[in-house]
Amino acid sequence: MAQGTLVAAGADGPSAPIGSTMSSVGSGAESAVVDLGAGRGPSWLDAWLDANAHRVVAWRRHIHAYPELSRAEHKTTAFLAERLTRAGLRPRMLPVGTGLVCDIGEARPGQRTVALRADIDALPLSETTGLPYASTVDGVAHACGHDAHTTVALGAALALAAAPSLPGRVRVVFQPAEEVMPGGALDVLAAGALDDVDRIFGLHCDPRLLVGQVGARVGAITSAADLLELRLTSPGGHTSRPHLTADLVHALGTVITGLPTLLSRRVDPRTGTVLTWGAVHAGEAPNAIPQDGVLTGTLRTGDRDTWAKLEPLVHELVHNLLSPLGVGFDLQHRRGVPPVVNDAESTELLRAGIAAGLGEDALASTPQSSGGEDFGWYLEHVPGSFARLGVHSGVGRVKDLHQPTFALDERALFVGVRAMVNTALISLER
Repeated sequence: MAQGTLVAAGADGPSAPIGSTMSSVGSGAESAVVDLGAGRGPSWLDAWLDANAHRVVAWRRHIHAYPELSRAEHKTTAFLAERLTRAGLRPRMLPVGTGLVCDIGEARPGQRTVALRADIDALPLSETTGLPYASTVDGVAHACGHDAHTTVALGAALALAAAPSLPGRVRVVFQPAEEVMPGGALDVLAAGALDDVDRIFGLHCDPRLLVGQVGARVGAITSAADLLELRLTSPGGHTSRPHLTADLVHALGTVITGLPTLLSRRVDPRTGTVLTWGAVHAGEAPNAIPQDGVLTGTLRTGDRDTWAKLEPLVHELVHNLLSPLGVGFDLQHRRGVPPVVNDAESTELLRAGIAAGLGEDALASTPQSSGGEDFGWYLEHVPGSFARLGVHSGVGRVKDLHQPTFALDERALFVGVRAMVNTALISLER
């Protein structure tokens, strides 16, 4: 692929102030970032990236340094609104108070509206990358790549706004609260932001893919994800006399080992259904049987029909496991997000956009993940496709998502912009 070298400086480039919402990051520290798709066009996109690439990188570093948790993305929302408005666009804040929807172009009779979605929230963990633009907020970090998703969408929006003309309308959705269940996608849908949309596309950073590659697949690409919280109660007692009470810790252990085993015999293994416990809390003294305990975990499945049947099945199995043990229980099964199931036509358009913007060698296959993603809610309403954006430099070990050490190769930002812009154009034209 043709390559061009781009320079990143402060949060809006050398000549533009950052504004009042967030302070500058990395001022005076310039870094060359290569555009892996330079010269592939369209010509106005090449020109826009050549002129604004330093800003694209700086936006990402700025958002990265000032992360905000789900439903608290106020400064991030203001930052995005300022840049969109400065370009002559009219972003609309979602009724929930964070997140934006912004249209580029118009959908005349017979023309389509295509949506591009990015998530803008961060995670409640501390960053340990040591980067000069690392998180400045204690206990909050963009360890899932949402800062890159947001930057790609912002770059795509402003590049499309600079196009000579568009064969339809592109709606860019900056969605809040992806990291909490059931997800901010429901807020977007409740606001009617997809009511007149024909297709929707999105992407997510993938540290298992090399930078320059974008993974696409037809069918399920993520899994449904639910939260389980099981509270047990017992009269308690002395550990020397477990026969006179209900042994709560033993009951917790029975569920911890028994429920995943029973599920594996009641659910088709081809659905990729997985129950994993994340936390257990009960008791303090080694010689006292506690009166209460809590067990929490996640239940995931790659099959939409199985997801609909899991809640009553889990309750039945927990009841059967605990009924001989004499403990009381309260099971909270919080349904999370459905699987993201890419339709064939949208995925064909997405692949065509990736190839047009980056070349055929950028196309990669990708497996279904057991991770959850609320993009699945959108696909319950409109067809679309979700891709994986390669962010691994190829040097050193993979730094995984949701870890304090997660870092990405910034060349992926331009890969993402080119893939999303070209996918939108092709989807509007066909």
